[in-house]
Amino acid sequence: MAAPETPAPNRPARAKKRSVEEIKSDSHYLSQGIAEEMFDASSDHVSDGVYQLLKFSGMYQQDDRDQRKARRQAGLDKAYSFMLRSRAPGGRLTAAQYLVHDRLADEVGNGTLRLTTRQGIQLHGILKGDVKETIRALHREMVNTLAACGDVNRNVMACPAPERSRQHALLEEVAREIDAHLLPRSEAYYQLWLDGERQPLPAEATPSAAFVAPTDAVEPIYGRTYLPRKFKIGIAFPHDNCVDVFTQDIGIVPVMDGEALRGFNLLIGGGMGMSHTDADTHPVLGKELGFVTREQLLRTVEGIVTVQRDFGNREERKFARMKYLVEARGVAWFRGELERRLGFALGDWVPVGPFAVDDHLGWREQGDGRFYLGIPIENGRIKDAGPMRLRTALRELLTRYPNEVRITPQHNLLVTNLSAQDREPIEALLREHGVRTVGEITQARRYAMACPALPTCGLAVAESERMLPGVIGALERELEALGLGGEEIAIRMTGCPNGCARPYTAELAFVGRSLDKYNIYVGGAFEGTRLVSEYAQMVAGGDLAATVAPLLRLWRDQRDPGERFGDFCHRVGVERLREAAQGVVAA
Repeated sequence: MAAPETPAPNRPARAKKRSVEEIKSDSHYLSQGIAEEMFDASSDHVSDGVYQLLKFSGMYQQDDRDQRKARRQAGLDKAYSFMLRSRAPGGRLTAAQYLVHDRLADEVGNGTLRLTTRQGIQLHGILKGDVKETIRALHREMVNTLAACGDVNRNVMACPAPERSRQHALLEEVAREIDAHLLPRSEAYYQLWLDGERQPLPAEATPSAAFVAPTDAVEPIYGRTYLPRKFKIGIAFPHDNCVDVFTQDIGIVPVMDGEALRGFNLLIGGGMGMSHTDADTHPVLGKELGFVTREQLLRTVEGIVTVQRDFGNREERKFARMKYLVEARGVAWFRGELERRLGFALGDWVPVGPFAVDDHLGWREQGDGRFYLGIPIENGRIKDAGPMRLRTALRELLTRYPNEVRITPQHNLLVTNLSAQDREPIEALLREHGVRTVGEITQARRYAMACPALPTCGLAVAESERMLPGVIGALERELEALGLGGEEIAIRMTGCPNGCARPYTAELAFVGRSLDKYNIYVGGAFEGTRLVSEYAQMVAGGDLAATVAPLLRLWRDQRDPGERFGDFCHRVGVERLREAAQGVVAA
């Protein structure tokens, strides 16, 4: 469907903008006003109020910011389109579910797929008139976009490794159970996009009777105005914290006695977002809340959500995440309020072994005689570009081997259930299409992550996905010259301070400050257990690698044996690093 060339409107004076809380309250459970605007063919975009409600259906209204200036000069309005995000608990999809996204990328999107750091898939560039049929096409393959965005619980993250063990199967089971239990109950999504058809969406658990509000039968968990802000849950073993469990509103850590599950440790109040202009906003790591049994977990998770629902800040959205509630009231208060609702006491946090990270790339055994292959996807973008025809390669691979795929929290892709005999033809297929495997990229590029940022994200103030590959290239050359080319280092970049690529737990992070200007952060833990410290402000994009180069040299010369870059920076401290780096530059 071709985009209408809409003249820039002669807008009257604007009325006072409604708050998001007012928009939600007036929406009659997300159903009012959407159809009138989304199915109006005379316009290619929607009002701010409908834009806010569409998030709950997994979409954002965007425009191509590369075209803004030229269109404005031509007297045209913005080039509007929609980003649609699919929800996949634990990142698990069938080959057919992946392939329907691939097909839609050409039919209605911009010809690319974007794997997300929360294990979902985004389609970009969808025009308003194509949104409904896109959702219906996904639905026919048992994929939905409900609650992939909005002030509700988002996609539940879990380790994607398809190892055939009781422990990994348990994580998948728990992720799907929580995801289904916390889905919104409003019929708006099904009525708007699927004409009332609910199947074959996931089976939904019944909310705990203790939390059902008798006057709010439509949304017994969320209520009329849903949550104050988005909500995120992740599940991780200590030995495999690939989901960055400390960055979640609720972090769930299984406690094992050998092969047997003892229960779950719970973290609360993690979150990445902040604002450069408000020192009261900041990233936070989750805090230890307590321990629950398997039987208590779902009810406890729901109870935590309802505490945030009832006490979270609804006056200022920048302070609406649960991390600020936990900081303001304290963990002891939160635990007491939660236990009052539950009717039982939580156990104490159980000490667990040190945290570690596995990105699951390369060929791995599943434990059942079969293998999976982890394919690195630079910054999560699946496309054909020049000699590297990644999207075509994956399409052919999954057509020839119609197995499950898993999206990782590092926005890479795992292809599962392969035999030893599949290895040679698959590697030949990837080589034929110019696709690099994990053994063909550096450690710096392997662990790098970036958010989409420009030109589609309306919040971006600087480049990220399009900028980071060049920065990594410059850092690769510096690391190689220093003899550090084989060292693991977690590098992340975002185009704004909201932190979608989780920069604030990285060893080295670049966060957009303004157009082509970035703040540099160092000292996070490779394992995701420590926050970064600010090292430099307002560094031009072209100067990022040169600004970091003295730190890499100091790391080589002054680190303890085997010390990671983030640990070195944390031990030395940013003040001493700044002073020492000046000496390196002067020399």
